[in-house]
Amino acid sequence: MPDPTVLDAGGQKIAVRKDLRVPMRDGVELAADAYSRPSDEPRPALIAMSAYGKELQALALTLPPQRRPSPMWDGCIEAGDIARVVGEGYVHVIGDMRGTGYSGGEMIGNYNFGGVSQGQDLYDLIEWVAAQPWCDGNIGMIGISYFGSMQVLAAAERPPHLKAIFVSGGHFDFYETTYHGGIMWFMPRAAREGRGGDSGIAHTDVKSRMIERHSPEELAALVEQRLQDPDVVAWPNLVHVLKYPKNREMWFDIVMNEFDGEWYEERNPITLAENIDIPVHLQIDQGRGWTVDGHIELFETLKGPKKLDIGSYPPMRSRPWVEEHDRMFRWYEYWLKGIDNGIMDEPAVQVFVEGSREAVTAAQWPPREIEYRSLYLRPRHKISAEPELMGPEHAAPDGFFQAPLTVTDTVQILSWSTAPFDEATELIGTGAAHLFAEIDQPDTNFIMRLWDAAPDGSRQLITTGFLKASHRELDARTTEGNPYHPHTRAVPVEPGRVEEYVLRLYPFASTFLPGHRLVAELSNNEPLADAHNALLPPDAFHLPVGRPVTHKIYRDALHHSRLVLPFTTGRATAT
Repeated sequence: MPDPTVLDAGGQKIAVRKDLRVPMRDGVELAADAYSRPSDEPRPALIAMSAYGKELQALALTLPPQRRPSPMWDGCIEAGDIARVVGEGYVHVIGDMRGTGYSGGEMIGNYNFGGVSQGQDLYDLIEWVAAQPWCDGNIGMIGISYFGSMQVLAAAERPPHLKAIFVSGGHFDFYETTYHGGIMWFMPRAAREGRGGDSGIAHTDVKSRMIERHSPEELAALVEQRLQDPDVVAWPNLVHVLKYPKNREMWFDIVMNEFDGEWYEERNPITLAENIDIPVHLQIDQGRGWTVDGHIELFETLKGPKKLDIGSYPPMRSRPWVEEHDRMFRWYEYWLKGIDNGIMDEPAVQVFVEGSREAVTAAQWPPREIEYRSLYLRPRHKISAEPELMGPEHAAPDGFFQAPLTVTDTVQILSWSTAPFDEATELIGTGAAHLFAEIDQPDTNFIMRLWDAAPDGSRQLITTGFLKASHRELDARTTEGNPYHPHTRAVPVEPGRVEEYVLRLYPFASTFLPGHRLVAELSNNEPLADAHNALLPPDAFHLPVGRPVTHKIYRDALHHSRLVLPFTTGRATAT
């Protein structure tokens, strides 16, 4: 192996071993770089693997961290602070998954679901690194988002030298990664195509699993069927992807698979997590509800030593990613260096509560005892702890008409509000929005967002809920305040019929301070710009409804449209 190149990074000498070739069991070679102190002393290694390209990750040495809404923010620089990793006494190994960057082989489908298991490749890479003279055989992993998902896939394979992982902001339920409540989310498009602040996947040999699986005739028929969806056919990018699938093969696969099932469940990290027996630390921030949901589900699946840290809003970290490193190095100091620093004496769960801005700790999620209570939507845009007494003949429904975004830039929003809270009121957990609604089309989107509105007019997003109307079926896991939808088929809505739609409100933790109000907003499209969306990359919105729809929301004595929310016990409620 050639001698490393030594560079100066902010006054620190770093030895760089570039373009290491790592053999996989099927003969394919993956490419990786290793960063370490110049001395020959073997050290623990932290491995970061993704499809985004190791050369992009190297910019962490020269690009100051950027925060949204900086135009320099690149969502794919996620492997961590190289200089600090080296300075803390680790070897930082950053590599390319097969079919991407400088690695060989091909990637078939999303996360290579049609080819060699990425967990298998990661097993081989980990064991190869452990055998190198610059590694002492103790391996952990590092990285946010895509890199976090790879950690779970690796740990599920149980490589002997992988001693612990620290996962930040990973993606776990792969259906929920792209379809929130059955509504397509565009953020994965950005990660794959390199749009809206993301460099995207470093494609070299990335292929569509749908193209591999179906004959040209079968595929053409499936594409034409998908183009019958008026939402899809109204969106230029999706028409382009479906007509020219070789252009964006991974995104094509996702667009073509609108229902949950085998396509997404195969190698689902949450399912595979039952195989994980090493220590796992999970970290996620509020404001990205579906990933909070996934981290909690993963935490509850794991059987070995584990921690869950739910951090504060806002939802998007710096790029290059540099946050959470203090906690991560304490974790690895304990598990990779054998230093008893007390981290395992601390509670397993830590949750930052917005509003009160306190950290609540416990052994489980949720960290406090809760009781679900209903807050009812009432006439005159009010929310109350008491249901409406008037019947539908007197309490006329609220309504809004939404024209497609092809003909308007205006997103219509219905809102309801509590009176100001008279005492601090804490809510922690998942929730539900029960909407009795009538629409005049076979389908629409329901997007519910809850806000904490302060007396000075400022506000902060608390949680969100999404549901495509044709995906309204509930499954057997559903309990009060904790609904689940199978998303395995579409059941068109009978226009003009009042139906109950139950939206899952993603997990959150917030204290409403005296004088603050809880505001619920309902729309069928993503608001184009507001206080929350300004913090997100430009492509972090959902597929708009491509047809004109009239919505009527009933909240009367016969139709108890309501929010079901997790109040911690022993606290006051809204007046």
